[in-house]
Amino acid sequence: MNLIKNIKSIFSPQNVYAHCDIPCGIYDPISAKIAAQTVLKMAMRMESLDLSNGVTKVEQPNGIARLIRVKEDHSQIVKNELNILWSDYFKPEHLEKYPELHTLFWNANKLAGANKQNVSSKSAKELVDVVDEISKIFWESKGVEYSDPNSDIRFGA
Repeated sequence: MNLIKNIKSIFSPQNVYAHCDIPCGIYDPISAKIAAQTVLKMAMRMESLDLSNGVTKVEQPNGIARLIRVKEDHSQIVKNELNILWSDYFKPEHLEKYPELHTLFWNANKLAGANKQNVSSKSAKELVDVVDEISKIFWESKGVEYSDPNSDIRFGA
């Protein structure tokens, strides 16, 4: 009976979470950029809240909780998307050509973590900026000049 259990444990399927471990070769930092912009938008919305009179409506705590949740979820999305690029796309030859890559990714992950913990539009803007720096290198490595002409429109007012 133990032999059968051992065999089942060896050959039983397990959940795996990854972009594509084949690898599919489809990568784009735009998901990280949109998530970073979302973090910035949530920080700006929270910073603009007037809480000087305390909670005056039952909807206020719910609205704040939702802003926090979205900010934290999207900070994690930034980390996940960048870590896919870092571990699956970029190779040693990219590090040779772009020696700042390691520091950029490290800083981006630290900023994403800081934005989960705190509310700072300054820090969130730095996160958007570092994602743009990584995006520039990513696209340059493919022979394409990076631009995000829809960034301001996507972000909105």
